[in-house]
Amino acid sequence: MINKSEPTITFARLTDISPDEIIAHMSDARVAEHMPLLTFKWDQNAVSEFVATKEECWRRDGLGHEAILCNDTYAGWGGFQKEGDEWDYGLVLKPEFFGLGVHILKKAIELAVADEKIPFVTFLLPNSRKKFVGLERLGARFVEETEYDGVLFLKYRLVTE
Repeated sequence: MINKSEPTITFARLTDISPDEIIAHMSDARVAEHMPLLTFKWDQNAVSEFVATKEECWRRDGLGHEAILCNDTYAGWGGFQKEGDEWDYGLVLKPEFFGLGVHILKKAIELAVADEKIPFVTFLLPNSRKKFVGLERLGARFVEETEYDGVLFLKYRLVTE
């Protein structure tokens, strides 16, 4: 059992994580329940394309998605991705780590505040999410419902300046 009250959260490149670990994570029905854009089967090719796309974000923008480790155990992935003129933060955790979102977001927000190119962060949340109090306590505010790839999301924004 992971100690959720005082977890040690660190980040690593997705290239450091076994593709089989990512496949198992992304194939879990409990994860897919909150990912309406997840419409394909995760396999070795899907992981290779996913990791290559996220690494390209790092090369292009200097930021991107990373593996998230909790007490040195792979807990999921997340990070900043440039969406037009906005920096969006996405987070996809393994089910046994679902309760760590606020801990991880605190660390991510510290990074955003320290990075002058990020005046604010957006979060796109699926309609399946019903609890937003943790995100709101961190200072994020609901902006609007917005469509992304044909799916409606709830958009929140957190000013970092």
